[in-house]
Amino acid sequence: MSIDNKPTKLGPIELEVIHGTIRAAELEIEAAVERTARSPMIRDQHDYRVALFDAKGRKLTGRSYSAIVEPVFQYFGEGDIHPGDVFFWNDPYNSCGGIGHVPDLCTTVPIFHGERLIGFSQVFGHHDDIGGSVPGSLPVHATDSWMEGVLVPPIKLYERGVLNQSAFRIITRNSRLEDHLAGDLDAEIGAAKLGSRRIVALAERYGVETLEAAFEQILTNAAEIFRREILPKIADGEYHYEDYIEADGVDEPRLHALRCKMTKTPDKIVLDFTGTDAEAKGPINWSLDEVEGRYFRKWLAPVLRSLAASPERAAEIDSNEGVLEVIEVVFPQKGTLITPTFGKPTGMRFFLMLRSLGVFAACLSKATGGKMPADHETIRIWGLTGGRNTEDFYLFREVLGGGGPGRPWADGSDVVHIVPNSRNLPAEFSETRYPIMVEELALKTDSGGAGFRRGGFGYDKKIRALEECRLISNADRSILGCYGVNGGKAGHSYQVSVVDAEGKETIYPGMSDTVKVQPGQIVRVVTTGGGGWGDPLAREVDKVLYDLQCGLISEESAREDYGVDAVLKGRKWTHDPVRTGALRARLAAERGIPPMFDRGGGFRGMKQAGGVRYPPSWTDPDHGWQAVGQDLAHSAAAE
Repeated sequence: MSIDNKPTKLGPIELEVIHGTIRAAELEIEAAVERTARSPMIRDQHDYRVALFDAKGRKLTGRSYSAIVEPVFQYFGEGDIHPGDVFFWNDPYNSCGGIGHVPDLCTTVPIFHGERLIGFSQVFGHHDDIGGSVPGSLPVHATDSWMEGVLVPPIKLYERGVLNQSAFRIITRNSRLEDHLAGDLDAEIGAAKLGSRRIVALAERYGVETLEAAFEQILTNAAEIFRREILPKIADGEYHYEDYIEADGVDEPRLHALRCKMTKTPDKIVLDFTGTDAEAKGPINWSLDEVEGRYFRKWLAPVLRSLAASPERAAEIDSNEGVLEVIEVVFPQKGTLITPTFGKPTGMRFFLMLRSLGVFAACLSKATGGKMPADHETIRIWGLTGGRNTEDFYLFREVLGGGGPGRPWADGSDVVHIVPNSRNLPAEFSETRYPIMVEELALKTDSGGAGFRRGGFGYDKKIRALEECRLISNADRSILGCYGVNGGKAGHSYQVSVVDAEGKETIYPGMSDTVKVQPGQIVRVVTTGGGGWGDPLAREVDKVLYDLQCGLISEESAREDYGVDAVLKGRKWTHDPVRTGALRARLAAERGIPPMFDRGGGFRGMKQAGGVRYPPSWTDPDHGWQAVGQDLAHSAAAE
């Protein structure tokens, strides 16, 4: 408490200090995980999440999305939460929707001031291996959850400070990288306890009552900001969109639809996913329909920040638990992709995670006249695994980024990842630790969708195997592309291939984990480009020539996508203004007004082959708002 043992009156300065201290504590928790974890996936690539909650389990900041605390209340209750407890789980069907797939292990520490529960500190990470039928615990051909690794419902890993040694041994023994897993769990528990100490220090400084009042105000402020600054920019009404996963790893590739109806009223947004396709045989399901979809709603909310007054303002807006006041979700009946029945595999649930953001953003594009960014890169995990026994077993794996979306205010960022602060593995680290050689790491030319503001570029990476090994590829968007919006074009899709000694390249499906790679062969990974925003024929010519000069786009793209008649003079690309103007006029006339969205050639091919059936009440979601195309793009260029 405060020095005089009485609550301190909460003023705006104290509120800002408390809020900033909570955010700083989350950063410190992240730093502790990074510096003490063992596995490259967590320590080096930063595939972990942290969060601080109040005593009701409400998330206090929007810095790093995380799991949720509800399993503690659901499985133990307030009467069985004590100082020194450490709660632990990873079961996707017993996590209240907060854990999507088995490799995510969640650690939650209750925060006490004396005997009073004042909050929770939580860390969860994507671990290298927790068992299952393939190294890495993400089998692409899984048909149930038990093929994906050890399942742990909510338990107390520590009770009143005492470790459950038996449970700890069972969990770590199921991993092919037992030491990595044990070290990671210790790191995550230690980091969560560090967060607990920081919140206790705040309670000591300001008093518990003042601190809890600050928590309430922080959450209230978030809801008010969204109501005041964001919701008025979205036209009231009903909007539809759907997006697709191209394969489930078990059946032949086909379109698996996630369907969304967005209803906007003056004070809230309701997202209805009724009509979403049935649960899949393979691991593309995502179990969300518990505790009113609290996790899902918090996951979706940051999309709204794209409508902030400026990018700088967007970065200032927290999407904490307060956003639940402005977003509601209606789930379909049990047995769909986002309401799967118990035991259906969920390993690649990150496909649906990204598609859910895309369908929400598309509905918002329709409701704002195309002012939302295009579709962004999608999560993909790839790697090589080998070794003859447990002594020389290795798992080289990366979560590679892709191109960000073109936005009304800027081109998309290159090779970024939806996971906050994530990184690829440096070539020097990879070559020292694993029997591989990184031959090339570059941006993939032409991978970003063309647009007035083009999409970001994906990776083009080549890795030579020095020993026999097996390829792991956990990726979608190998057929479909990230959609372009408001006249922008779709980004190019993911591709993984193996090049043999004679130079023959064999392309494999995005979901593959049985391909053998021989010593000396090269694995090539090309990641997705972001969708473009706005009419590419309106893009400033000097920007097109700059991209061409840097090798980011080809001469063919400059001419066919952007209508620039580029000529190489010496080492510099230039153009003839008259011929460029004529070319742009001809391309615009031939094309006409484009649809609101462009999904690319891969979608058109799958649509023609298998057909796409929209619900009877829907119009074609690719067209939507009709006043799109050249006029809006050119007016944006003029601004």
